Amino acid sequence: MAYKGFDLTGKVSLVTGGNSGIGLGMAEALAQAGAGVCIWGTNEEKNKAALKHLQQFGGKVHSIRCDVSDEAAVEKSFAETVKVMGHVDNCVANAGTSGKGGAPIHEMPTAEWRRMMSINLDGVFFTLRAASRHMVERGKGGSLVAMSSSAAIEGAARASHYGATKGALCAMIRAIAVELARYKITANSILPGWIETPMTERLFHNNKPFEEKVLPRVPVRRGGVGADFGPLAVYLASDATGYTTGQNFVVDGGYTVF
Repeated sequence: MAYKGFDLTGKVSLVTGGNSGIGLGMAEALAQAGAGVCIWGTNEEKNKAALKHLQQFGGKVHSIRCDVSDEAAVEKSFAETVKVMGHVDNCVANAGTSGKGGAPIHEMPTAEWRRMMSINLDGVFFTLRAASRHMVERGKGGSLVAMSSSAAIEGAARASHYGATKGALCAMIRAIAVELARYKITANSILPGWIETPMTERLFHNNKPFEEKVLPRVPVRRGGVGADFGPLAVYLASDATGYTTGQNFVVDGGYTVF
């Protein structure tokens, strides 16, 4: 008999950036565990494809086109999510972006700094604010998850703006965990290492320095994939994690400890 603590039947999960990569890997696992799932993404075609994929698991699914850097869009999209799905028990703020080409701090354009902050930091704030407001008002607890990065705890050269947003998310989550514990709402962050996604595919294909110098340093001898995050998504959304909050979960194949 399966452990009932991981049965998500009756729960609803929202996954931003849920139409590909890590987000879709998490959404798929959540749906398989019995949760209703709503995904947000900016690419409507990818949203449709992801929605079709998730429908095979038999639960209620929905997709919304949303740019999380747009405060009004987040509020509108969250209201639609609740209207369609009934409520939200688990919110995974996964939507994010990487640097365009990368630049050392002394050459970093202000516009690129602002772009990164608006998506990776403001977008998560807007999303978790809407979700926490809903959960507090509903009075039945919940789970908040922010997608950080191993760049939050190691030096990410030519990506100071990216690392800054991801480090800030970890600090934000710790504060939220303390603030909302009284409402039975947990808050945790996930720190991926080198994961093959549409955002990183240029690294994983036809990049010899990366293939020869970086991937061999991953103890499990491979890069990660979206499905590697499914089990953790289910765990953090489940009733089994009521006493687990304010934590950083590193998923990197052992890279940061090697």
